[in-house]
Amino acid sequence: MKTKNKNIWIMAGILLFGFLLGWLVFGGSRETKDNHVHGKESSVAQTWTCSMHPQIRQNEPGKCPICGMDLVPLEDGVSSGDPAVVEMSENAVKLANIRTMTVGRQAAEKVIRLNGKVVPDERKVYAQTTHIPGRIEQLTVNFTGESVKKGQSLAVVYSPDLVTAQEELLQAYTIRNAQPELFEAAKQKLRNWKIGEAQIDRVLTDQSPVQRFPIRADVNGIVTEKKVELGDYVERGTPLYEIADLSAVWVLFDVYESEMVWIKEGSKVNYTIASLPGEVFEGVVSFIDPLIDAQTRVATARVEVSNKDGRLKPEMFASGEIRVMPGSASEEEITIPKTAVLWTGERSVVYTREGAGNRPGFRLREVTLGPSLGNTYTVKAGLQEGDEIVVNGTFTVDAAAQLAGKPSMMNPEGGNNSAGHHHGNSGTAVPGTMESRNAPVKAKISEEAKAALEKVTEAYLVLKDALVGGDRAATKQALESLEFSIASVDMSLFKGTSHERWMDLQKGLDGYVERMIGAADIEGMRTYFKPLSDNMIRMANMFGPFSVTLYVQHCPMADSDKGADWLSLSKEIRNPYFGDKMLKCGEVTSEIK
Repeated sequence: MKTKNKNIWIMAGILLFGFLLGWLVFGGSRETKDNHVHGKESSVAQTWTCSMHPQIRQNEPGKCPICGMDLVPLEDGVSSGDPAVVEMSENAVKLANIRTMTVGRQAAEKVIRLNGKVVPDERKVYAQTTHIPGRIEQLTVNFTGESVKKGQSLAVVYSPDLVTAQEELLQAYTIRNAQPELFEAAKQKLRNWKIGEAQIDRVLTDQSPVQRFPIRADVNGIVTEKKVELGDYVERGTPLYEIADLSAVWVLFDVYESEMVWIKEGSKVNYTIASLPGEVFEGVVSFIDPLIDAQTRVATARVEVSNKDGRLKPEMFASGEIRVMPGSASEEEITIPKTAVLWTGERSVVYTREGAGNRPGFRLREVTLGPSLGNTYTVKAGLQEGDEIVVNGTFTVDAAAQLAGKPSMMNPEGGNNSAGHHHGNSGTAVPGTMESRNAPVKAKISEEAKAALEKVTEAYLVLKDALVGGDRAATKQALESLEFSIASVDMSLFKGTSHERWMDLQKGLDGYVERMIGAADIEGMRTYFKPLSDNMIRMANMFGPFSVTLYVQHCPMADSDKGADWLSLSKEIRNPYFGDKMLKCGEVTSEIK
């Protein structure tokens, strides 16, 4: 019995030793393996940083805690060796939402959108006048819009002069044999008042003058304006009605200065009428106004339309499109989206994708752009058919290039640059800088001129707020309002030197507003907001002060760290160049009280 118990204890000990040995061997190796896998995952983890504040490091995408800009992926230093190519991992490209497209050739077509309205054909508008002086005794056409026929009686006139002339005719009739010349002269006097032979014969037959004579319509048409009332005394040649023949009308489209080069007589127009939804009309431009309206800064393009069914009515709104080929109709050109282009003010650049595999590279390429085709540009030089370019995330690629010291938009030669975000200024105006350009050069103007410029400033401030909000539709509406305010300024209010200075300013303001309206997105609009603001600050310094205090504010990060200014009614910083991305970036540099 003792031997049996002893054997049991020996077996239990062996089993316990086996379990302990297995745990030490297999458990330790599993932990080692898990540590190895974890280490491998850590080695490929992506690091994200801020292009303006390189000291920021995060292991996931987000926004910079200092300036609020989107973080960009930081590469691990592995490179193909090409100093002009910035490389990014496939994972970083996906996280940054970078998209590319292959460049190809196509028939370049520009679409010009026009607004206009229906108006009567000026050649078919007639002023119906009276050929008889006297008092309006009866109006047979009493309201506008009434249709009239040629020969229809429009009004009845009592004319004392005509009664006297008829009595002279009757007296001359009695001595017609002795003095036929006098009788003929009396008849001719009545003919000059458009009294017909039948009426003259009736007077001679009845031997009694006619007291009231009808005024008959000279043309067919619609009464568009009634100019007299019952009982009015009218002179010979006084207009009674305006009559328009609406069997043919004009559609007049507004054409801006920048679009006049594309539109010619003979251009085909497809247009719609707001009150006739679902229908598309075709027409041809028959005439372009050779003069530009001084207030609205537009010319008109005329389309002549047959309107025998009367469906088109004057003052109806129309929206048209003209499609033009910038080059030859048979010539295909390279076109790229506007989102692919970065502007530096001196040149336009894109990024092309180089290589393939797990580490795609991107190379800066300077291009020469042709005309804008709406949301695309034609490319005259710098790209070849088959090149692959970045069309989304271009700014992210450029920021990564700056961090890596590669050629970038603002540093085409490459090399490390200081990317810190600095506030403040030196206090000295250096020639050629913003401070020197905005230095006040005062010009004395009248209160009326000052009031007109205040309206321009008010429209600019609305535009600034729209850019802060980042709303493209509101920004475009504010731009149109600013454009109208600038065009509404009466040039005659400015005298002498102030006239020349305002002319220079107006030209710059018009140009940048036009470019902002033509921009494809809110970022494109912000590109031209800096020079627009520069001109507005010059205007405020030159012709101010106005009735309110204006604050000149400055963000050193705008325009790729070159800095940019803007005007505000409040000391509170609300950045129009970055919106909610960097809403508080900036400071007040001066006041225009």
